[in-house]
Amino acid sequence: MATLSDRLDHILGVKAAASLADAFDMHTVEDLLRHYPVRYATQGQPLTEEDPEDGSHITVIGRITKAELRPMRNRRGSLLKVVLDTGSGRGVDVTFFNGDKVKYVVREGLRAMMSGTVNYWRPGHWNLSHPGYLILPEIDDDESVGALTKVRGGGDLRGLAQSAKGAGGVDTSFMEREFIPVYPATAKVQSWDVLACVRQVLDQLDPIDDPLPEPVRAGRALLQVSDALRLIHLPDHKSDIEQARERLRFDEALALQLVLAERRHEVSGRTARACMPHTDGIAAAFDRQLPFELTAGQKQVVGEISADLARTQPMHRLLQGEVGSGKTIVALHAMLQVVDAGSQCALLAPTEVLAAQHYRSLRGMLGELGAAGELGAAEHATRIVLVTGSMSAAAKKAALLEAVTGEAGIVIGTHALIQDSVEFFDLGMVVVDEQHRFGVEQRDALRAKAKAGSSPHLLVMTATPIPRTIAMTTLGDLETSTLTELPRGRSPITSKVVPRRQHPNWVDRAWERILEEVDAGRQAYVVCSRIGDDEEGSGKSRNGRSKSGGGEKEGPTTQAVLDVFEMLRSGPLSGVRVGLLHGRLPADEKDQVMRAFNEGSVDVLVCTTVVEVGVDVPNATVMVIVDADRFGVSQLHQLRGRIGRGEHPGLCLLVTDAAPGGSAMARLNAVAATTDGFELSVLDLRTRREGDVLGAAQSGTARSLRLLSLLDDLEVITAAQEFAREVVESDPGLQRHPGLAGMMHAAVDSERLEYLAKS
Repeated sequence: MATLSDRLDHILGVKAAASLADAFDMHTVEDLLRHYPVRYATQGQPLTEEDPEDGSHITVIGRITKAELRPMRNRRGSLLKVVLDTGSGRGVDVTFFNGDKVKYVVREGLRAMMSGTVNYWRPGHWNLSHPGYLILPEIDDDESVGALTKVRGGGDLRGLAQSAKGAGGVDTSFMEREFIPVYPATAKVQSWDVLACVRQVLDQLDPIDDPLPEPVRAGRALLQVSDALRLIHLPDHKSDIEQARERLRFDEALALQLVLAERRHEVSGRTARACMPHTDGIAAAFDRQLPFELTAGQKQVVGEISADLARTQPMHRLLQGEVGSGKTIVALHAMLQVVDAGSQCALLAPTEVLAAQHYRSLRGMLGELGAAGELGAAEHATRIVLVTGSMSAAAKKAALLEAVTGEAGIVIGTHALIQDSVEFFDLGMVVVDEQHRFGVEQRDALRAKAKAGSSPHLLVMTATPIPRTIAMTTLGDLETSTLTELPRGRSPITSKVVPRRQHPNWVDRAWERILEEVDAGRQAYVVCSRIGDDEEGSGKSRNGRSKSGGGEKEGPTTQAVLDVFEMLRSGPLSGVRVGLLHGRLPADEKDQVMRAFNEGSVDVLVCTTVVEVGVDVPNATVMVIVDADRFGVSQLHQLRGRIGRGEHPGLCLLVTDAAPGGSAMARLNAVAATTDGFELSVLDLRTRREGDVLGAAQSGTARSLRLLSLLDDLEVITAAQEFAREVVESDPGLQRHPGLAGMMHAAVDSERLEYLAKS
């Protein structure tokens, strides 16, 4: 028999356990049983709706009504064109590229299960290309499935059947199941391998002591955890799946909330320097010299942050707002309050372009108040210094000296600020701009530069919250301030999708629009997703674009910024001044190009995403984003925010080769339909999911959330949060609740716990 804490190698054997450990970091029975199915193969119908999403993976079961061999058009060999009748009134088109090999197995009249990726070749018409398949036994007169003694099939489904094969042939009772679990898998450990291991473990599992108190279970009508873990893997009815997910979803929410409650308890013991506001300091002088009035939203957020800074508990606040909503001036006001209290501030920016932009912007806003030590400086002035990796040794040494002696009240920099050689006299606050560009380890390294026994206040800013940020905020980990108003002087931005394959002449019109704007005295950006063909793995094709994909049709292509720059300046934009900016240029050249664009001596800037954040050129009114489908929703919104910053309206053109009915095109249309960054952040969250909310990954590819949705399960999260805070308040460390401690550690490993302690 087995328990949840037993090692898998003791239950499954060394070879199988090692494969699971390498592929999924599974080591215990509980690790395996909490590797939930992502979907279920169901008898007689596709796994998704009648019109599934392009690129989604579905499984269908039905009878083959057509199997026709056809020669391939552009290469040797043949295709097998198949139609599968699923009983839904609509045949599913299936294509096998190795038609000569499968034609003897996939024949008309046979029952089959097929599993593959949905491809839309034109709007409203999709098929499965080269799916996994399994020939099924016929249904007897008594409507039971006949014996399956020989596995005939290919791909994933052949492996699935092999996993159910015993001494007497394939386990037909398993093939009769209405719901067959399909698991997250890798190239080396397929879904059927996981299924075989799960079945073996469930056959040996002892009864489980439920860590959730009975009153909580009864109050929410939740299953026992032992029942939920069995039914999530081997359900007999759809209601089994729903009930199991409901219980395990609450377990996930509770595990996360226990971690965050423990963290809040630990953080409450830290102390920070209380920075009280001064009525006669640099912050007050800055307010008096502002040439405009702050919006009502800015005033409210300034007040929220000011109150935080006046406390001895470290501030941990997220400042989010639309592109151009005035976050920088709010952050500057906070920094000046800290400077008034005799401490220093560090502003961490993700790129040298943005760091330099912040330096110029803050110096410009402060004027004489930012020129301490210089002739004509104001009475309460402070110094602002810039620290970047590409500075000359002499300039960096001078900047570091001003930081360590305390002469500089505000130190702006990139990752260079995190280096061991950078020290502060008295670091009181850290401001992180575009916080999703930094890992927690990097922020922690900067905060560790405060005086011993003290933690600096932390303010993180973002224009479009990315999935992890929304996740942490929804989970109650960050205090949040939101700017929703746009300051006066911002102009509206119109966005349009340009489908290059369907309407190549529209791209020509995009270049014409740029020329029209330049003729009117304005400027434009052209943004590309990569630098050049010498990049590792670029896979350049004969047309000068990067190529990926396979099969019979041409894969997606991307255009490099170097190629686009040469094409535009010698072709459509040959009559205007075109500049080039990307991350591999020397720092002084990048700064020179950016200054030229700022000053108007460059009309069109062809660039990569180095202009994504912070760049402020009010005269730029048009942006063409090439291969826009290669960018995330947040990134597109950030890029688009570089235009419309002055008195003239902005126009953003999203050029793409994406399929008309596909998910990428739907995403671009959604971006074009709204400039509401918060609405787009929800779209981003739904598209990429929440990310690893308790780990370093923020891309959405690694997830600690398996069943819980931070958009749809807010009530569950809130209930779990209330219970977790009650438990931790009465029992810090969960010494009296070992079952809950085990649940928490099962969801969050020691590496993530160490990570959270830093953040």
